[in-house]
Amino acid sequence: MDVVTLLIIVTIGYFLAGTIKGVAGIGLPTAAIGLTTLFLDPRSAVAVVLMPMIVLNAWQVWRSGQTTAALRRYAPFIVVLMVGVALTSLLASRVTDSALMGITGAVILLFVAVNLTVTLPQLPDRLDRPAQALAGLVAGIMGGLTAVWAPPLAIYLAARQADKDEFVRASGLLILLGSLPLAASYVAQGLMTGWLALLSGAMILPALIGFTAGEALRARLSQERFRTVLMVVFLGLGLNLIRRAWF
Repeated sequence: MDVVTLLIIVTIGYFLAGTIKGVAGIGLPTAAIGLTTLFLDPRSAVAVVLMPMIVLNAWQVWRSGQTTAALRRYAPFIVVLMVGVALTSLLASRVTDSALMGITGAVILLFVAVNLTVTLPQLPDRLDRPAQALAGLVAGIMGGLTAVWAPPLAIYLAARQADKDEFVRASGLLILLGSLPLAASYVAQGLMTGWLALLSGAMILPALIGFTAGEALRARLSQERFRTVLMVVFLGLGLNLIRRAWF
């Protein structure tokens, strides 16, 4: 495949991934990696998603507001997540491509199954900090290996019965902060080459345009419709990653 064709296809993929994130608040790395692994190896796909992931989540956090309060509210999750991503990402170069896709797909499908078949009880305030630490640990391990840690994040927020706006605010903040040590690790390990850095930077604009379109769609969705869209998105992405791992 020539470079121009690859750029066009990846640009379309990032527009779609940005739209998914605009609607659901999460899903950019999962969608982008799921689509670009059709043409790139998984580690290159992760490298390309880093800049759009940082910029779009920073934009989402700024748009959502109440950042200082959210930092205090989710401090245990943030600390454990960032440490977990930083340490686990050092193992990324040692895991096979198929294992990366298989692990990611399996966790996403587990997340969908839990949300569709189990009504999570409300997490009481006294258990909030331990639950944040546990979810942050799982998210950190997943994120360091695959750049995807939305499933444990979403399960935690569902147990806290976060409404649509709080879900978007919290997920944007936690994904943004978790992406920083991941990006640093990829640079330090030489997994972010000059070409991949250029491609990553170029994908910010189409992802941001898609995100803006997705936000407009989200404003018209009810809480229940929002949850349905979220589950459909993750089901499709998880199945695609499993397919890629096996075939």
